[in-house]
Amino acid sequence: MSDLDQPPTPDCLLERLRRGAREATACLDRLDAADAETRKRALQAVQAVAEESPRSFSALTRPLSVFLTDDDRAVRLTAAKLFVTLAQSEPAAVVSVADELADRLADEGEFYYVRARSAEALGYVAADSPDAVTDPETLADLHIGLAFDEPEVREKLAKALAYVAVGTPERLRHHVDSLADQLDDDNELVRYHLCTALVVVGCASPETLLDVAKPLRRQLGDENPYVRGRAAEALGLLAASDAGVEIERELESVATEDDAPSFLTDRVAFCRRQLATETSVEPPDGVGTIESVRTGTDDVVEEMNASADGVCSHCGLVLSETGPPMCPQCGAPR
Repeated sequence: MSDLDQPPTPDCLLERLRRGAREATACLDRLDAADAETRKRALQAVQAVAEESPRSFSALTRPLSVFLTDDDRAVRLTAAKLFVTLAQSEPAAVVSVADELADRLADEGEFYYVRARSAEALGYVAADSPDAVTDPETLADLHIGLAFDEPEVREKLAKALAYVAVGTPERLRHHVDSLADQLDDDNELVRYHLCTALVVVGCASPETLLDVAKPLRRQLGDENPYVRGRAAEALGLLAASDAGVEIERELESVATEDDAPSFLTDRVAFCRRQLATETSVEPPDGVGTIESVRTGTDDVVEEMNASADGVCSHCGLVLSETGPPMCPQCGAPR
């Protein structure tokens, strides 16, 4: 049997990647003949390349997409994680497989981590190419998923909705009530992402937030300063609209801690300025704009994860006290 007839190894695939997309595609076409562990390690090798060496993977997204329906659950999850990486750095390259990712999200029998990662990838695509993702069926799947039992799934779906809003705020304009209904979620990242989605809607149509002013005001008392910051940002946008809002009393105790992050204090200051003037004021850099959400949300999540106890600092998974010495979601050391 010649080397071309043998299933490729991860090292072989890496070598083909260095030679170009055509040879890498031929290697991927033979990868389904390898065992599940080899398929998984090969996809992990591709992800490592995508993370460390920016390059175009547009020619490989179709061959890679077949692993989203692999018989092995671990391979499907690895493929979904790979597409998150690709969509984050090169969302246009993933547009061609948006339907396959949406199918994984919609499959009620699919492993919930695969559904979560597929949603996350779709969110990054939606921010760049909204028409490829924001059909009513996919939006419905994202909304319905917020009721899942698994906090990791709810987090990724909420994140996807925030990025859908970044791509096309109007698509969520009529969904603000359902977003606000989930603001009492136990997972602080879910609350943060949903508040972020409401901020983006408020940037485009601030008066829309009047219907959810009450739950946003409650979030000013959230235990997490980043959630409080997004709530203050949304209410500041509403305050400058014709609808207006009165929240001076609630703002008095929002950012009183000596170690309050600048993310919170900047947004409270923004909200106070909006309340103090009869017309909208120009927001400071990084606050009150869709672009600030687009470019800053991932960094904020990293800050939240870095400062949180009992969560993985790499992927944000809530870790049990008696769990293994590594994260069961991303494999990073605890």
